[in-house]
Amino acid sequence: MSTDLQTRTAAQPGERARAPQGPWRSNIGLKIIMAVSGILLVLFIIAHMAGNLHVFEGREEMNAYAAGLRSFGEPLLPHESFLWIMRIGLIAAALAHIWSAVVLTRRAMVARPVRYASRKPARGESRHAVATMRWGAIVIVLFVVWHLLDLTWRTVNPVKDIHDAYGAVLATFSPERWPVTVFYLLALVALGFHLRHGIWSAVQTISGPNTKWRGRTQAISLAVAVVVVAGFAIVPLAVTFELVS
Repeated sequence: MSTDLQTRTAAQPGERARAPQGPWRSNIGLKIIMAVSGILLVLFIIAHMAGNLHVFEGREEMNAYAAGLRSFGEPLLPHESFLWIMRIGLIAAALAHIWSAVVLTRRAMVARPVRYASRKPARGESRHAVATMRWGAIVIVLFVVWHLLDLTWRTVNPVKDIHDAYGAVLATFSPERWPVTVFYLLALVALGFHLRHGIWSAVQTISGPNTKWRGRTQAISLAVAVVVVAGFAIVPLAVTFELVS
């Protein structure tokens, strides 16, 4: 009997040989993709938060900041090229982050179809944060869709003038639209939990099992989450309570 025939005979009916996985489709590779894409998204979030704070400088300064983003790189780059490069990069990072998370979750479910009767969280892992990661991600995605419709495309924003970023922010979080402010704040809470656990997990993935920096990583991830949530929340609260007008 030939080697080929022996191989075919040994195979079970309907079973297909699995092709070897590339390095970026292995569990370790997917975790690295999720970590790196998550770090890129965090950097954008921090920059976006800093940009939002221009609202406290007044209408002229806020609108000048928004106009500067649209004209950045001119005349070497066409108008709004920088924004489109950023948008495409963010979409790619977000898709890579979501894809790697979904694949890893499905593999974990297949590997362990029956849940453990009891599971003790790993050291430094918050049971509550882990439990809210997936639902929090859904809330964040829904918020991003609303945010684009409201402040980017102005589909649901009363201010249609694309050049009046200041007026659009004030219209979004006006006292009459308080449900929008509440939704914004709830999304920020979900983002905070996601950042706190995500940053810690990303550092652990990249640095490996070294426990030397574990405590500091926990403190840094918590600090980043608190600063980001507070930095974003201060704008809608200030507008809703008419501290900015």
